[in-house]
Amino acid sequence: MAYLAGQGFKVAPFKVGPDFIDPGHHTRIAGKTSINLDSWMLTREYNKRVFKKWANGSDIAVVEGVMGLFDGYDGLSEAGSTAQMAKWLDLPVVLIVNARGKARSAAAIVKGFEDFDRDLKIAGVIFSKTGSLRHYEYLKKALEQSCRTKCLGFMPKNDKIVMPERHLGLLTAEEFDIKKDVLSMLKSMVKEHIDIKGLLKSLDDFDISERPVLEKQVFSGDHRPVIAVARDKAFCFYYQDNLDTLKKFGAKIIEFSPLNDKRLPLDIDGIYFGGGYPELFAEQLSKKTELLQEIKEKSSSGMPIYGECGGFMFLCRKLSYIDETKKYSMSGCFDFKVKTSKRLRSLGYREITLKKDTIIGKKGDVLRGHEFHYSSLENSGTGASCVYRVTSRAGQAISLKGYEVFNTLGSYLHVHFGSNPLCAKHFVDTCKEFKDKKNKNAV
Repeated sequence: MAYLAGQGFKVAPFKVGPDFIDPGHHTRIAGKTSINLDSWMLTREYNKRVFKKWANGSDIAVVEGVMGLFDGYDGLSEAGSTAQMAKWLDLPVVLIVNARGKARSAAAIVKGFEDFDRDLKIAGVIFSKTGSLRHYEYLKKALEQSCRTKCLGFMPKNDKIVMPERHLGLLTAEEFDIKKDVLSMLKSMVKEHIDIKGLLKSLDDFDISERPVLEKQVFSGDHRPVIAVARDKAFCFYYQDNLDTLKKFGAKIIEFSPLNDKRLPLDIDGIYFGGGYPELFAEQLSKKTELLQEIKEKSSSGMPIYGECGGFMFLCRKLSYIDETKKYSMSGCFDFKVKTSKRLRSLGYREITLKKDTIIGKKGDVLRGHEFHYSSLENSGTGASCVYRVTSRAGQAISLKGYEVFNTLGSYLHVHFGSNPLCAKHFVDTCKEFKDKKNKNAV
């Protein structure tokens, strides 16, 4: 992506799977928002539509896969895999093979991949972590002798190319800006060792332009409900589609920073706290006493407030970080204490069915999303109703809950509104009802 953007190409970045961190780095590198594609949370048609929308106007689309090419939900099908998404979108695959300690056996690996699924188009292979040019020549000759797949080059082993990480995962783009000298090194490695021109020539052109759909404006002007979205280093995990869907149904989105702002934005009708790592900034957040008090007051007044994962943690009463030597006060909308640890608490796709009417949907509505967190709740949360019935991807019952107090809804789940856009509409409508009631009382 860095090399292509540096050559003047308009690059459209995408990521397969529910991950938030990789798309953040893609966006920084390509200068265009990276979009998640997901074959479990979203339908085939939805993925195709989103891909066309965000690839339109670009010179090239680059889709980063997830795990191994054929790795998905289980070992029996392609469901959820990069290979499935490549076939859904009719895109060729560039296979990346770790060449460390390999010579002729690398050809056996490529041979297995190209024969495993003949319906998949493999544009070529790039070997990573090669020891030398001579090592690469061994690999290339072995490939040419036994495989149909074209060899596109290699990326030599380089200990200077490191993405820093913690127990929570890679550092986010908001925390870590890839240095210019590292980017320059990456681009030079691509230029010197990879046949990008050959790859580009092998790609088929296809028309992704579509006539724009003229959608009726749901609300206009001052009638639009205003939803404040928390966005900074502590809260940076949002699916762009979620925000776009809220706008589509009439919401006006304004951003604010719980880390930097003393108060909430004026004249808002709802709040959306996305995920992130508030535990890393707990001390700083706890000092925002005016903001924390205002959030709780808005919650008590019935303002629609939605928090997921990190945002949910911020809506709780106390937050401790790993060693528990300090406990920091959060907004207190939910009477929970949150304890973080070095151990992963939960990970996986989830499907929720609403047990009652909530701010993001009506009783019986179904949404899909993803759960990933290192923290847990220490007490029962006095006064909170449990409003989610949750199952895993395989249909097994899960202990994950969605909690509701007044019109404040919180959960560890990151939902994708693309799995049920009408739930996004319901959130906007609820904010509009709050706005209308507020304006009526002000007269």
